[in-house]
Amino acid sequence: MGSLPRGTFLIAFTCLWFLPGLINAKNAETTRRYKFDIKLQDVTRLCHSKSIVTVNGQFPGPQIIAREGDRVIIEVVNHVQDNITLHWHGIRQFRSGWADGPEYITQCPIQTGRSYVYDFTIVEQRGTLWWHAHATWLRSTVHGAIIILPKNGAQYPFSKPYKEMPIIFGEWFNSDTEAIMREARQTGGGPNVSEAYTINGLPGPLYDCSSKDTFKLNVKPGKTYLLRIINAALNDELFFSIAGHTLTVVEADAVYVKPFETDTILISPGQTTNVLLKTRPYYPKATFLMAARPYATGLGTFDNSTTAGILEYENFSGKTKKFPLLTPTLPHLNDIPFATKFSKSHRSLATSEFPVNVPKIVDKRFYFTVGLGSNPCPPNHTCQGPYGAKFAASVNNISFVLPTTALLQTHFFGKSHGVYSADFPTKPRIPFDYTGNPPNNTNVGSGCNLVMLPFNTNVELVLQGTSIFGVESHPLHLHGYNFYVVGQGFGNYDPIRDPSNFNLVDPMERNTVGVPAGGWVAIRFLADNPGVWFMHCHLEAHTTWGLAMAWIVMDGKLPNQKLPPPPSDLPQC
Repeated sequence: MGSLPRGTFLIAFTCLWFLPGLINAKNAETTRRYKFDIKLQDVTRLCHSKSIVTVNGQFPGPQIIAREGDRVIIEVVNHVQDNITLHWHGIRQFRSGWADGPEYITQCPIQTGRSYVYDFTIVEQRGTLWWHAHATWLRSTVHGAIIILPKNGAQYPFSKPYKEMPIIFGEWFNSDTEAIMREARQTGGGPNVSEAYTINGLPGPLYDCSSKDTFKLNVKPGKTYLLRIINAALNDELFFSIAGHTLTVVEADAVYVKPFETDTILISPGQTTNVLLKTRPYYPKATFLMAARPYATGLGTFDNSTTAGILEYENFSGKTKKFPLLTPTLPHLNDIPFATKFSKSHRSLATSEFPVNVPKIVDKRFYFTVGLGSNPCPPNHTCQGPYGAKFAASVNNISFVLPTTALLQTHFFGKSHGVYSADFPTKPRIPFDYTGNPPNNTNVGSGCNLVMLPFNTNVELVLQGTSIFGVESHPLHLHGYNFYVVGQGFGNYDPIRDPSNFNLVDPMERNTVGVPAGGWVAIRFLADNPGVWFMHCHLEAHTTWGLAMAWIVMDGKLPNQKLPPPPSDLPQC
């Protein structure tokens, strides 16, 4: 496939309305097979052409469509010089941890000219998830939607939409993102920001030299559309709104929610949100801008720009008319009150068909601080981080260091010596006023430290943001699990007062949650999936700086509670 002319992708993608009947209902609970070729593709955006890493030459990549209960097999062949892995973000991976994908956590990367087959079954999940590269910063261009339809015969718990459409937010960098990452590591400063945000790979008309690269959503009056929204941006949470229209949130992270209406949604990197868009009952004499721009807290650099698409009503008269373009009003860049209200609006559906199984009794409690810090600048180097040091990020004052071999493999074969230690602290080693005055010493330690959990442990984890170098929001993603968000607040978590306000009735179930800027969030989950599971900030810069850790969940006693051996084609380091 050759270089795509500017504007061609607009036509291709706007025709990809997804119909629920695309998968034959008679083929429920079957095997879906895909072939993903990792290859370079010439792409032009903002009048800048470059070769990017893609799957099958597509940007964004191909959709994976399956039903709840299906087995999914994806053969990935690497044709580029970069090593790569793929992660199926939000898939629970019950007893299939070898298919989870983060490099050096569950597998070694797929090297040039090699392949690996990801094999997993979708268990008790339905809705929108996504897949992306989980090696260095390659997910900037290597990502796509996972659409999980209900089981055969099952219905949505909301009005059946007329049509469905994935909306994927991303970032466009004129420079090579791998070079940006390497430079940031070397200098210790913040990475260069993107030139544009994108909707389905297209920057939109608000950027120079981009009017033709605009995503268009063509709709009919009086219809209900399901928008499957994914934030694949590297480093920014985003507000999104459609002028003149209200959105009804019905799902988040592939979990149904009690529907609620909003003019604007907030979505963090890694999160997915399904919304119903009900069009006007008549043909309006206007077109409407769909816009997304960042929610920015803290002192980090960000791309202060807006990506936009066009919502327009089909004109059956066949005449070309120039209608006025209406624009939405988005929240301010640091609108923490809106972010808080939107987050607290999410409640699990909590019905007999979709029950809430939040742990009521807690076996182990953990208190993790998450935030930025620093590392000393090496001798004879000039660093661009705070006070001449290098930026670092940490969980409980430990900046995570990736090993050079896969953690799951070393755990499974009992060869962890010298690779990792299972002594991650259950609470900060050095207490301080986490959201007030920062400590004098901002240096953090480093290592590959893990938490070990017995099978079927009920876990409560409080994630406490810190104010070192300023407060900011951190979207934390836990691999291999959904968790219940039972509480959140601002300031320092109070273990005596705050638990009395926990929601144990209909808390939101997620795989990625934003730790409020200058605050905390409490989650609970049952550790019933054996393996090694990465937990990290989904701001790629923060993960690069070490805002990550991993959990080891031990095997249970029964055969169906144990992790099977690795597949024969598991990549080697």
